Amino acid sequence: MSLVPGMPTRRFGRTELAMPVLSLGGMRFQQSWSDLPGEAISAESQANLRATLEKAVASGFHHIETARGYGSSERQLGTLLPELPDPRRILQSKVSPQADAAAFEAELTLSFERLGVERLDLLTLHGLNLPEHLEQSLRPGGCLEVVRRWQERGRIGHVGFSTHAPLALILEAIATDAFDYINLHWYFIRQDNRPAIEAAGAHDMGVFVISPTDKGGHLHTPSERLLELCSPLHPIVFNDLFCLAAEGIDTISVGAAGPEDLDRHLEAVALLPRAAELLPPILERLERARQQALGTDWLASWEQGLPAWNHTPGDINLPALLWMHNLLEAWDLEGFVRARYGLLGHGGHWFPGANADALDGEVSEAQLLAVLGGSPWAERIPPLLRRLRARVGGQAVQRLMASD
Repeated sequence: MSLVPGMPTRRFGRTELAMPVLSLGGMRFQQSWSDLPGEAISAESQANLRATLEKAVASGFHHIETARGYGSSERQLGTLLPELPDPRRILQSKVSPQADAAAFEAELTLSFERLGVERLDLLTLHGLNLPEHLEQSLRPGGCLEVVRRWQERGRIGHVGFSTHAPLALILEAIATDAFDYINLHWYFIRQDNRPAIEAAGAHDMGVFVISPTDKGGHLHTPSERLLELCSPLHPIVFNDLFCLAAEGIDTISVGAAGPEDLDRHLEAVALLPRAAELLPPILERLERARQQALGTDWLASWEQGLPAWNHTPGDINLPALLWMHNLLEAWDLEGFVRARYGLLGHGGHWFPGANADALDGEVSEAQLLAVLGGSPWAERIPPLLRRLRARVGGQAVQRLMASD
């Protein structure tokens, strides 16, 4: 248990670190997505971060994770960490792999300089999303060789990776046994990475769930439908309990924009002993709503025979779009789906493929049907995509820099 009452810890795999079940994520409290010079950081932004850190330390959030790609986050943290000491602090940052190991090491050095530290407890290779990212990390003279040198000098404790990759690549990275922990997506609305959690457990890796509140359905601003279905819990509390009650999860990220964002997550921790009582009726209501909205037949087979986005005309990401359709129809997650739809085509390797805007333009219905021969829903999919586009399309969304 943590020294702070109410914040349990869990063994973080073979790192043997006592990891609090809630981690403070550094993606939302920074002033800018640009790496601002120190004089450009406002007193107001630093005061907000100070208040967030003070509350976090007092509440047992002794794990803080940020990234080189999170704009001014590292610099802002580096200024305040010495002023707000925590004897149990576990500090983590993330640096993206590169083809040039020297360029990677330069970014790693900059991360340490911005944070003003001599040592990181955890260093994450940020965004192993493509096969080449894994190859850049593992090859002789690659990024992991740099990390091993820093570990030998005592500058880095343990190394892991974060990922938005397809499951097969995540499993391949785990199977190398080169990493001590993993940061990945898994929460109520997205459970496809469950085999990766089990594989990580088999390799005694720590498991860190990233962005469960934002990527878990924009739960800071939940739909009225979701609020109703999750009652008496707030959707944030429900999702936290869902994650933390699941086998193999060690910690989940709380991406706090300010100190008030910690409250619902702390409520979830207080309710964790009652998870077995509180979760089943909510899960039953959510599933009933999903069945009523979408039908048993569709839910049993909607993924069957769907080509990968890079084997679809116009790179249309059918699995992602039909998943969005399901979320919209079952639980009215319109804000989340609108953002995800707009990101397709603008998210690079973090969120690959395109949305359905090209349908009936550069991509004809006949072209789409030609790759849907393995789907039992081929005739239904084009009109479904048109309805989805009409409801949430029309606005491109730029992906935040190197965000999770």
